[in-house]
Amino acid sequence: MLESLHVKNLALIDEQEVNFSSGMNILSGETGAGKSIIIGSINLALGAKADKDYIRTGAEYALVELIFSLNQRQQEEMKELDLPVEEDGTLLLQRKIMAGRSVCKVNGETVSSGQLKMLSGSLLDMYGQHEHQSLLKSTKHKELLDDYAGNEVLEYKKKLKTLYHEYRETEKEISANCQDEVSRRREAELLTFEVNELEAAELLPGEDEQLEKSYRRMTNARKIKEAVFQVHGLTGYEEEGCAGETIGRALRELKNAVSYDETAEELVKQLEDIDNLLSDFNRALADYQENLEFDGEEFVRTEERLNIINHLKGKYGNTIEDIQAAFEEKKQRLEQLSNFDDYLQKLENKKEQQKKQILILCSKLSECRKKAADELSVKLKEALVDLNFMDVVFEISVEPEEDRFSEEGYDQIEFLISTNPGERPKPLQQIASGGELSRIMLAFKTVFADQEGTETLVFDEIDTGISGRTAWKVSEKLGKLSAKHQIICITHLPQIAAMADSHFLIEKQLKDDRTVTQIALLDNEESLAELARLLGSGNVTEAVLMNAKEMKELAEQVK
Repeated sequence: MLESLHVKNLALIDEQEVNFSSGMNILSGETGAGKSIIIGSINLALGAKADKDYIRTGAEYALVELIFSLNQRQQEEMKELDLPVEEDGTLLLQRKIMAGRSVCKVNGETVSSGQLKMLSGSLLDMYGQHEHQSLLKSTKHKELLDDYAGNEVLEYKKKLKTLYHEYRETEKEISANCQDEVSRRREAELLTFEVNELEAAELLPGEDEQLEKSYRRMTNARKIKEAVFQVHGLTGYEEEGCAGETIGRALRELKNAVSYDETAEELVKQLEDIDNLLSDFNRALADYQENLEFDGEEFVRTEERLNIINHLKGKYGNTIEDIQAAFEEKKQRLEQLSNFDDYLQKLENKKEQQKKQILILCSKLSECRKKAADELSVKLKEALVDLNFMDVVFEISVEPEEDRFSEEGYDQIEFLISTNPGERPKPLQQIASGGELSRIMLAFKTVFADQEGTETLVFDEIDTGISGRTAWKVSEKLGKLSAKHQIICITHLPQIAAMADSHFLIEKQLKDDRTVTQIALLDNEESLAELARLLGSGNVTEAVLMNAKEMKELAEQVK
């Protein structure tokens, strides 16, 4: 549930904070007072595109903050998105908009606007003029029907998507191989040369690393030999002052001391061990020195072999493993070209088999959709009657077109409606007005409400093109919906405003010679006065107030 909204330096808003309640939250005010800014600020906090022009004139930045209390499902979805979750289920969204950039944070952790958009669908549903107009698109019809059908359709679509992508890959492979005979012969000649070249190289795994070590040792053989010769002299016994001669002299002196003090015997043993270790090291170094002879022929062989390997790396891959993988691919492709007709026929057979599997799955998906369409049509008709469509006929057409299958199936889905007795149902875009579209969308939301986990529903311009009894019917529907969901609704109609559990007034005021938008929570008397204004009375008389009070009482009875 959306607990609060904090806005600072955004358009006409200096700084405002709104604390929403559960149930029905109504926002009303004069045209142009800034109601759209409120909805816009919620959108901005949820990752909508930001512009520096949103920043209030004279301010360095604009700030929007939303605080949500999350249910268990929403907390789990946040964890899946790798977003921080507070133990008490509180979620703080922040969007700071500055010239040239904006910063988004979730519970203090910086995130991308893309992550916010992914999160937004879990937090709330927003319905405005754009969503109403989307009902005119058949793609939206399919989306709504599939949402209603639920997991069974979802599973079919997952399987279908995998199959369809495999089918498309096979098509691409066939298309890529539909070349003329001259091109295939030219490709086969090049592949034959490359396969022979790789085969002749007889590469071994890790061979390049061993050769590079040997090459590096041979190219630095003189430096190594000079260093070993010097170390052999420094650790030997022949020259005066070398390590071996010095330790030998020290050992003789220490043995003399033992004749005077037997406790020095242990020190003699330690020094003898050192002398023996040094002697063994010096002999091993001498053997190593003898094996350091430079072999010119071996050097040439090593250099030539490395040149071959590096040449192949330049053509086929950065490592021997890459080269060997390329060798296997080229051999396989050469074999395909050598038996091209058989290879192409296998691809065609594969494609045909994949198409059969796709059509079987499309058929199952279509049957599932038809069943869901029958159920949804009945429920939508009932909801539309409640919204003052008295003689409405609502149908969902599901027409299979096998030649037009895709990863979504082969169904062409369209919503059909008739609002006049005797008239056959026609597509929505042919007959539905703006007011009818908003009511149809509300009917969908009412039907879907129980099966969706989203707690907060935001309605903007739900009252477009309606009045009188129809407005009251819409109000009743929203009131019943608010029993299980938090509703935030901007309205111009008193019938809808009367349903408010919390009523907010949005109005422009002059502050320090500048226009600002203010938002205030109304008490019962103030709410009645605002209802009276919405009823169209220039002067709030006792009779108008009584009318407003009666409307409020009727609303309470409905809820």
